[in-house]
Amino acid sequence: MEIVGTSAAAIFESVRGLVQAGQLRAGQELPTVRDLAASLGVNRNTVSSAYKRLVSAGVATTQGRLGTTIRDPMRLGEAEGTVPGCRLTDLAGGNPNPEWLPDIVQVLGQRPQPPALYGAPAVHPELEALATAWMQGDCPPAFQMDITGGAVDAVERLLACHLVPGDKVVVENPCFVSSVNTLRVAGLQPSPVDMDAEGMIPAALEEALARGAQAVILTPRAQNPTGCSLGATRAAEIRAVLSRRPNVLVIVDDHFALLATNDYFDVIPADARRWALVRSVSKALGPDLRLALVASDAQTSSRLRLRLAAGAHWVSHLLQQAVIGCLGSPTVNAQIADARDGYADRRSLLVQLLHERGITTAASGDGLNVWIPLETDSQPLVIELAKHGWLTRGGESFGVHAPSHGLRLTISSLAPDDAVRFADDLTAAMQRLAL
Repeated sequence: MEIVGTSAAAIFESVRGLVQAGQLRAGQELPTVRDLAASLGVNRNTVSSAYKRLVSAGVATTQGRLGTTIRDPMRLGEAEGTVPGCRLTDLAGGNPNPEWLPDIVQVLGQRPQPPALYGAPAVHPELEALATAWMQGDCPPAFQMDITGGAVDAVERLLACHLVPGDKVVVENPCFVSSVNTLRVAGLQPSPVDMDAEGMIPAALEEALARGAQAVILTPRAQNPTGCSLGATRAAEIRAVLSRRPNVLVIVDDHFALLATNDYFDVIPADARRWALVRSVSKALGPDLRLALVASDAQTSSRLRLRLAAGAHWVSHLLQQAVIGCLGSPTVNAQIADARDGYADRRSLLVQLLHERGITTAASGDGLNVWIPLETDSQPLVIELAKHGWLTRGGESFGVHAPSHGLRLTISSLAPDDAVRFADDLTAAMQRLAL
């Protein structure tokens, strides 16, 4: 294996060719810039430029002074959902309760549907007005509204607006699996910040930003997988940390806003230059209704609209009409209120049952999930529970750089009687495994 070339382009092609031929494999470290420059008789800047291009192309990844290595090939990471046909009781999928979702077709049938053609505004004016009123007071006042195909789509597009491959992005640890997948596909480096019962730890956030992170993705309520929600004091502490770095891109993923029982506390500093507040409708109106509302600063909105232009990738006006109809329907709003109470009751019941049996959970928080921290690998427990008819989600995939030992339980469809039976089965399983 020999890298050749006297220009940045030639060195890039040489390394890429070696990877394609299987002579350089994932995880192998490339020579240092100094060593390769000396070997090829070229300037260090030439090799540095080649390496930067390899990182941008997704061929390699850099860890600063720790060197540059060949990147693992892209693989589809874990995602939310359950395999169809599974006979186990599903506590793993992360889905809302289908019985508590509105009938979207019925809602659409109650509204006139004039056809939207090329050149129509990307955001329906009525939805823009509803979204603006909803966001008012929860983020800096001078904001623009945009619509994306869900919260994950919003995060991906927002990162692409401002960042380049190789940039570091602060995320919570444990972290929502789709966020980690999004960063890896984009060639960005997740920089994990540990959490306590109140959310992201401010001192750890400060350290991550000092190491050069260019963006922060933060969940203010119903953090997935832990359910943690920020209180007023913790939100103010995080806002103070972020205010010292106004150029960092701040993405607030308030995905559970329509169903949240906890109050929202803003973490975006008033003088932040690059920021976005994302609110999805997926948990309340249905995951297949691929739509999220995005409030952001003018520059970020302008860049986002380049990727959402009418005639290219705008969100269907039929979907927008469906959201307008749902948010304006007293019947649907009553359904959302009932679902909000139902999820809160089921979460509280399971947490109470587990605590009565001596099983520790993360902060009761908010959302569809309950998190049980573990000291060791969750898979033996997952398997033991499956033997008794329960499908559960091991926490390891939620870890960023190292496995996050725990068990994530989705409570959305867990009836009270089943919750008692599950708590007993979990207690017995943990006793058998000496956990």
